[in-house]
Amino acid sequence: MRRSSLSRRALLTGSAAGAAGALLPVSPAAAKPKAAGTCASYRAAYHFTVPDQWKNDPQRPVWIDGEYHYYYLYNPDYLTGGTEAGTAWRLATSRDLVSFTDRGIAVPKDTTVNGDVWSGSAVVDTDNTAGFGAGAVVVLVTMSPGGGTDHQEQFLYYSTDAGRTFRPHGTAPVLPNPGVRDFRDPKVIRDEERGRWVMALAENTKVGFYHSADLKSWTYVGGFVKDGIGVLECPDLFRITASDGTVKWVLGVSANGKGAGLPNTYAYWTGSFDGTTFTPDASDPQWLDHGWDWYGAVTFEKRAANGTLDTRARYAIGWLNNWDYANTTPTIDCDGFNGTDSIVREITLKRAATGTYYLASRPIAALDDHVSRTIDLGDLSVSGTRLLDYRGISYEVTTEVTWESLTGAGFQLRRSADGGRHIDAGVYGDYAFLNRRNTVNPDTSGKWQESHSPFDRSARTVKLRILVDRTSVEMFVDDGRYVHSSEAFPYLVDTGLALFTIDGTAVFRNTVIREFTV
Repeated sequence: MRRSSLSRRALLTGSAAGAAGALLPVSPAAAKPKAAGTCASYRAAYHFTVPDQWKNDPQRPVWIDGEYHYYYLYNPDYLTGGTEAGTAWRLATSRDLVSFTDRGIAVPKDTTVNGDVWSGSAVVDTDNTAGFGAGAVVVLVTMSPGGGTDHQEQFLYYSTDAGRTFRPHGTAPVLPNPGVRDFRDPKVIRDEERGRWVMALAENTKVGFYHSADLKSWTYVGGFVKDGIGVLECPDLFRITASDGTVKWVLGVSANGKGAGLPNTYAYWTGSFDGTTFTPDASDPQWLDHGWDWYGAVTFEKRAANGTLDTRARYAIGWLNNWDYANTTPTIDCDGFNGTDSIVREITLKRAATGTYYLASRPIAALDDHVSRTIDLGDLSVSGTRLLDYRGISYEVTTEVTWESLTGAGFQLRRSADGGRHIDAGVYGDYAFLNRRNTVNPDTSGKWQESHSPFDRSARTVKLRILVDRTSVEMFVDDGRYVHSSEAFPYLVDTGLALFTIDGTAVFRNTVIREFTV
């Protein structure tokens, strides 16, 4: 994906302006963090955040020496106004994908005449196909020499110290631009069956496929085209085994479907891949997230502590932001950073009653190891609005709602003392929804306030698992069949939690709140 082009920023004012508060632009100089003790921290309690400055695209984590190496796009000049200086790759490592250790910049910018590095992917070259040594870590990455949008080309960096630091392999691209505007975000996988590397590359409304024996020389072999969901970015390609034993290939992209009433997140197709051609099961994509803010997402291998690969599941992580309002966040004012990720989620392939296959999501199980407090509320009967005796800023709430007849049910999250501000999450009629309209949030246009996903109201039951943190809400519906991830910036004094129903009575069964320490 493109680097951070950040010429303006927006911060929250300290006072409310109506139910949703006010957002005002400020100059870069005014965006310097305030002194400790003069402001309140909006840094997430249990989500990954950049230590300082700016982050955007996650880069697919790789398993090295018993831990995940998570690279991401990082701009160290964000707060000083040097926004045109572009991005590097910063590294964090983790054994459980909940707690991370910062390792600093791994793939630097401006080490060659080609400038900064954009999105790409890292692979472990176990068999020394590239000649840098067995086990070398090789990065294929987009750079734009001269900064021109029509000069996006793919370059190679390599590491011989287990992925901690990288050096460029010359200054020439390993995959030159053939004369097109969009030519970026290489995702490389190993095709063990055919003994070669395969690259998926974002080329406007096409994902191009390329082959290589050595990661240095690439040959175009075909492509997959999808119009109507904007420019395709950050492609993804993997194989996964479903719960019924069926093996499918999945092709994913970050895409903007808002113009067609679709999400602006991660679109994917299940299908088959013969090493050259991807054949989808259906022409229209499914979406791994239906909220407004799960972009640039990547999936990656799930491995046990001993390194054993799980072919029936993968992990996924996304950038909790949106290019429509990428610079709007209260985290700049006190904490001096802009960049928060979703919780890492585990994805599995399941077969629907219709016979089609879909990816289901759930928060990574390792969250269980970081629980600091549990409040078991049991079964709660609700008719109208029921305010709970709980106050919290960062937590998880789970429940199964059952009813005989009603129009809607759900939660009021981060509710103000007077009930005027809150985030609503639940079901209404034939859809599940997440609505941030009644609290402070980054969308000043008012267009992207409530996200929807399908819901079968005849079931008369729904499972909800909702992760709330200082600047985000992630709602998992019915064991992760659908997910909604969106930014929201409630005032830190808004800590209430309420249950609600519309036109009927429901029982919120096995309602549990958990808080986490990371």
